[in-house]
Amino acid sequence: MPDVRLIYSGKLTRRQILATAKPVSFTTKGVWGEPRPDGWQNRLIHADNLAALRFLCDDAEVAGKVTLVYLDPPFATDQGFRAGASRTSTVSSSQSDRIAYEDRLTSAGYIEFLRQRLLLVRELMGDNGSLYLHIGPQMAHYVKVMLDEIFGAENFLSDIARVKCNPKNFQRRAYGNVKDTLLFYTKTGRHVWNEPREAMGKKDLARLFPRADEQGRRYATTPLHAPGETQNGPTGGPWKGLRPPRGRHWRYDPEELTRLDGQGAIEWSSTGNPRKKIYADQIARSGKKRQDIWTFKDPQYPSYPTEKSLTLLETVIRSSSNPDDLVLDCFAGSGTTLAAAELHGRRWIGVDASAIAIQRARKRIQSVEGFRAFALLRGA
Repeated sequence: MPDVRLIYSGKLTRRQILATAKPVSFTTKGVWGEPRPDGWQNRLIHADNLAALRFLCDDAEVAGKVTLVYLDPPFATDQGFRAGASRTSTVSSSQSDRIAYEDRLTSAGYIEFLRQRLLLVRELMGDNGSLYLHIGPQMAHYVKVMLDEIFGAENFLSDIARVKCNPKNFQRRAYGNVKDTLLFYTKTGRHVWNEPREAMGKKDLARLFPRADEQGRRYATTPLHAPGETQNGPTGGPWKGLRPPRGRHWRYDPEELTRLDGQGAIEWSSTGNPRKKIYADQIARSGKKRQDIWTFKDPQYPSYPTEKSLTLLETVIRSSSNPDDLVLDCFAGSGTTLAAAELHGRRWIGVDASAIAIQRARKRIQSVEGFRAFALLRGA
């Protein structure tokens, strides 16, 4: 990989960030729910996330222990967001008490704002940790280069396109924007990974399994040989008078091929070419591998601006963490990440500087049936 770096005024070194991002003390403003059996108490932190992350770097329970980080930071839109509004708007000073958060940083200032926080986030991640950074088209390409600097280009895993809404008929001389991006990185390559699968629809099954047998079971066929010659051994020899094509070998030894043929699991073409049958009902049970285009549309009536789909967060959490793992979201917003973590038995920490966000997140967490204890902390 080429060593590509962003150069801009005001870019601090890692050492400078760790030295200048001073931790602050926090006071507990309340505890809700029943304690976890292991004694862990989830945390909702009302503070600037740079100070909160630096504080967590000194916490032995957290530093190096975070398995999954999901971040949905501002997108550098140069707009203000009002509570309860699904669209951005410019807000007058008389309406300032209704502002959920400001998204005013752009260009290099935005990159450095995000970079400083991500360097601290990496300090908190365990060797089995993953990061999903949710970002819009304004800065996604710069952020990708920045993440390559921090995590290493070799630890980049996926650029996930997330379809966020239905097509809009905007009157502008450009293509409509219906997607944003999740950049998926691992800290070391030894990350938690639970293969995500999704159900196959009727159209998928009809396209992938175009044939049907006498009982009406849909199936497709696949070659019985694979690349690579095996000169010695049974998979390179003849079966029923046939040899595999030049440069290939049988996928199974002749005894297994005979067993499959006896079960009716091999289809013979009119020219005598054997292929193995793959039945739709066998594959459909496990679903198909999730790809890197996701359709998880934003809530139609969000309780908080830029609120994301709960199903999206559940997919991320199930794929990249296990029960009791620690999940971090330091741009917590309405608390969707924290609610999904709670639903699936993960420990969690959420941080946000907005009082409105903290209020909404607390309410969201408390709506999860049987939620475990969490403490609300506030910077002193």
